[in-house]
Amino acid sequence: MAGVKQPTSNNFKKLQSLLRGRVGKAIADYHMIEAGDRVMVCLSGGKDSYAMLDLLQHLQRSAPNHFDILAVNLDQKQPGFPAHILPEYFEAIGVAYRIIEQDTYSTVKRLVPEGKTMCGLCSRLRRGALYRVAAEEGATKIALGHHRDDMVETLFLNLFHGGRLKAMPPKLLTDDRRHIVIRPLAYCAEKDIARYARYREFPLIPCTLCGSQANLQRAQLKQMLHDWEKQWPGRTETLFRSLQNVTPSHLADPTLFDFGGLESARIIPTAEEDLVPHHF
Repeated sequence: MAGVKQPTSNNFKKLQSLLRGRVGKAIADYHMIEAGDRVMVCLSGGKDSYAMLDLLQHLQRSAPNHFDILAVNLDQKQPGFPAHILPEYFEAIGVAYRIIEQDTYSTVKRLVPEGKTMCGLCSRLRRGALYRVAAEEGATKIALGHHRDDMVETLFLNLFHGGRLKAMPPKLLTDDRRHIVIRPLAYCAEKDIARYARYREFPLIPCTLCGSQANLQRAQLKQMLHDWEKQWPGRTETLFRSLQNVTPSHLADPTLFDFGGLESARIIPTAEEDLVPHHF
C-alpha cells in the first residue's frame, strides 16, 4: 500500500469534525475508555470498522489521557479472502495489530443448511475468537464498529422477531464478566460513515461468507428505516434517542418496575381534597 489518502476539502473536514465529535461524546457519555486502557479494535474490512479505527487513532493523539490501540482482524478463511490488505493497511498507518487465523467459514458452511441465514452462527464463532484473543493480549476494552443505525435496527429485530424491547448497548459487560465491549460509533449515522469511507478511500473487503442472502431480516429492516428516513428526515435519530429516554413505569415489565408497590405509594385524598375537580 503506497499510502493512506488524506482528503483536504472543506466538506471532508466538516464531516471528519462531526464524526470525531460524536465519537468523543459517546466515549465520554458512557465512560468507554479510561486512562491506561488497552483497546482491542476489531477490524472486519468493512467501512464501519475502518472508520472506527481511524477516528480512535485521532482521539488517541488528542486525548489528555493515554490509551493503547491494538487492531485485530479475524481471517475466517473465506475462499478468495485478500489476506494481504489489512496487514498492509495497518503497516501504512503505523498501528499495532494482530491477525487471527481461524477457519470459521468451513464450520458455518457445514452446520448451516443451504439457504438458511449464516450470520448468527458466524457471529458467535467470531465473538468467541475475539474474546479469547482479548484475554491473551490483556485488552481492557473490545471496540466494535456498530453505529447508530445498527442499534435502531436491532431494536426492531427484537421487537418484531423476538418479542423483546432490547437493542445494542453502547457499552456492555459480557456474560462471563471478563470483557467490556464498547461501540464508539454509537452516535454516528451510517450515511455519514459511508461518506467518510469514500473520502478516505479505505481498502474495503466485502463479506462473501453469506453470499447474496438478500432476504435477511436485518436487510428488510434497514430498507424500512431507509424509507422512513426519506419520508420523515430525522426519524432514525429520534428512534435512537428513545433508547436513551426510557420510562419503566410506562412499560409492562414487572421485573423493571414495582407495579405491586403502587398501592403503598398511593396518597388517599381527604374528603375536602376529593371535592376538587381533576383534569386529565
